[in-house]
Amino acid sequence: MEVSAVTGDGCALCDLPLGETAIAGEDGDRYCCRGCERVSLTLEDVPDAAVREGTDADPTEPDDPPPGTECAFFRVDGMHCSTCELFVERVAAASEGVERVAASYVSETVRIDYDPDETDEAELAEVLTGLGYTAYPRDDAVARRQAEDRTEARLIVGVLFGMVVMMQYVLLIYPLHVRPPYYDARTHEFLVEMVTSDVAVPFFVVLFALTSVVFFVTGRPIIRGAYVSLKTRNPNMDLLVTIAAGAAYAYSTLAVAVGRVDVYYDVTVAIVLVVTVGGYYESAVKRKAGDLLSALSSAQVEEARRYEPDGSTTTVDVAALEPGDRVLVPGGERVPVDGRVVEGEGAVDEAVVTGESLPVGKTEGDAVVGGSLLTDGALVVEVGAGAASSVDRIADLVWNLQSSSSGIQQLADRLATIFVPLVSVLALVVAALYLLTGAGLAAALLVGLTVLIVSCPCALGLATPLAVATSVREAMERGVVVFDETVFERVRDVDVVVFDKTGTLTTGRMEVLDAEGPDDLFERAAALERRSAHPVAGAIADAFGPGADAFDVGSDDDSAVTGGSAVETDGGVPEGERVGAAGADGPVPDAAAVTGEGGAEEPADDRVSDFSAYATGVGGVVDGQEVLVGHPDLFDDRGWTVPDELTEAVAAERTFGRLPVLVGRDGAAEGWVTVGDEPRDGWAETIAGLDARGVEVVVLTGDDEAAASFFREHDGVDEVYAGVPPEGKAETVRRLRSRGRTAMVGDGTNDAPALASADLGIALGGGTALAADAADVAIVDDDLASIETVFALSAAAGRRVKQNIGWAFCYNAIAIPIAIAGLLNPLFAAVAMGASSALVVTNSSRTLLPDGGEGND
Repeated sequence: MEVSAVTGDGCALCDLPLGETAIAGEDGDRYCCRGCERVSLTLEDVPDAAVREGTDADPTEPDDPPPGTECAFFRVDGMHCSTCELFVERVAAASEGVERVAASYVSETVRIDYDPDETDEAELAEVLTGLGYTAYPRDDAVARRQAEDRTEARLIVGVLFGMVVMMQYVLLIYPLHVRPPYYDARTHEFLVEMVTSDVAVPFFVVLFALTSVVFFVTGRPIIRGAYVSLKTRNPNMDLLVTIAAGAAYAYSTLAVAVGRVDVYYDVTVAIVLVVTVGGYYESAVKRKAGDLLSALSSAQVEEARRYEPDGSTTTVDVAALEPGDRVLVPGGERVPVDGRVVEGEGAVDEAVVTGESLPVGKTEGDAVVGGSLLTDGALVVEVGAGAASSVDRIADLVWNLQSSSSGIQQLADRLATIFVPLVSVLALVVAALYLLTGAGLAAALLVGLTVLIVSCPCALGLATPLAVATSVREAMERGVVVFDETVFERVRDVDVVVFDKTGTLTTGRMEVLDAEGPDDLFERAAALERRSAHPVAGAIADAFGPGADAFDVGSDDDSAVTGGSAVETDGGVPEGERVGAAGADGPVPDAAAVTGEGGAEEPADDRVSDFSAYATGVGGVVDGQEVLVGHPDLFDDRGWTVPDELTEAVAAERTFGRLPVLVGRDGAAEGWVTVGDEPRDGWAETIAGLDARGVEVVVLTGDDEAAASFFREHDGVDEVYAGVPPEGKAETVRRLRSRGRTAMVGDGTNDAPALASADLGIALGGGTALAADAADVAIVDDDLASIETVFALSAAAGRRVKQNIGWAFCYNAIAIPIAIAGLLNPLFAAVAMGASSALVVTNSSRTLLPDGGEGND
């Protein structure tokens, strides 16, 4: 399926609707913003086939659902390999009413476009579950817990029945071949005579029944995977495991039927349980890692305060809103849906959607996006067309991307595509040779089956799960959460790493970076700003208020310019767009405290009177002096004088992408304060480390060019794309993937589509839940140095898997010739299999990375 980057009359890059601000590009196309235009002109569009040529993932976003159809997303437990993806897509697509299917085992997600007149979500879930998987709506937490309970129940049943089988082998079967020290000679002779006589038939029947439960109940997912691999003609590890366990089961049943006692039910039990336990342990470690991020916030709004015709407000579900409805948004709460301001003024933090690091002043007639945070003031918003939230739209886009991004074939599965046919042919050849040399049909068949029995040792089933589990656990101990086991294979071949800026390369927290002016004026400004919940106001209050650490500033007398940081940072401020503080025009009560998300409750200051909040700043009387803090436009509007040197200083600060704020008293500006967010500690070292690996580094941000200019000049950064919306970020990553395997590092909801569309998504744990959900890896402590840890762990994990598989094949190299010679017996099979498994377990338990950070192999 070829996916067009543009549909309908939207932006030529991201397909967003074109409003009044549409831009006619140099290439003749129309764009929603300059950021999308630059990406389109710089990165040539490529067909999805070209994208897949350099990566293992499929195209990013599926087409819009065909007309007259609906889209459903399902989580499918048990879909654990690329073979499962192909099988699920084929079978679901053949169901009545299904128009299109896209599956991804990486996210265990299936998207189905269907005709609601012919089928529904419940029937589709039954179709997928009927394949032997467990399917349910992706956001159904109860169904997910029930599926996990069923998996645990199957494992418990298998362990209990398996223990009974293995106990019989230890006490009765293995002593047939070597007398154990816990039996004297007479007891041993009696045992051999009993087990080899007719009275032992019921005993073997019981073993057969117990083993059948383990094989067909606990091993059901493995058998299903083998069936799927045969249907798709794509051999995998499930098929190899099933062949070995099934061969042991068939051999033992046939041996009992012809009166032999060399039965291998223990091999069937051991293989099924070891592989199942290994997979369960891996899943448990990943679930534990995921629990570290349970406190992540979500920007999706579920309820809204709707104005009724009589002027009252009613709390309603967001889904009940219709275009034209009016909703009240108090300060500190999120805007429920996209719309337009019809009453009030306020400062809106749109970082969750756009990536902009500073709030934007909104007044009557301005558009607002659903999911953005009103940091100050109060707004009445008229619901826009479609009554949808930008955050919800981004969430839908993420799910589309996840369901269409196919996973890679893991190393063990790739080996199975070669090993399964090889061992099968070898077993047939050995059986044929025995027949040609005069052996009976039963004897030849049994020898052929022994070759299959030893073809898949338990160690091979443990090789990947244990290495992955160790990698996930060790990553978790180092503050890195891995959601997808294929990460350690994918990250080794990354060619391009794309970084979001705000909240990723920078802290995302507003801080005073520099200032010049009288100390006593800044202290008065802090007292005034404590009345506002705006992030910039908070930064000034923290820097100059009571109890703050001394902030060295220049003054009119000494003209020294010093401050907290000399590093150019985030927060470009086109004139008249962003604000220093915001709220409703006019005075507010003395106890002007704002509570809710984004605001902190502050006590009133007796020094402040006549407080007023404007769209671009704040004003009031402090200690008898009239004080004004805000954008230069506010000073012009109020008729205050601004000296030329301050005008020049503010203009110079703005070129660095910072936010300069003027501070004045009694009708004249006397100083300025620069606010912005600083680069994260270690960001330069991280960029340098990737550059040393030969990895191309790209910065991709929703912030404007001024805010991103600093990174454009930094060594090691190859390209910078600024002013790009979330949908444009996803398309940018798609185009970059034509250069090779691409990783995306981000933290916000606006980064989620790009994280999902990349070959590898890395989210900072301090970001949003949607970003973490879209990613394959999350860095819990927001330490960018952990990106190097991911690369180092990946390399070490790859070596560990290969070592484990090497040990497993050593078993094959010894056991298969013995089986061909007809010398195999249950005791040798158990000892050899146990030894190889012990080596794999021991090897996997070793630390992957020593304290130095390099591989331990």
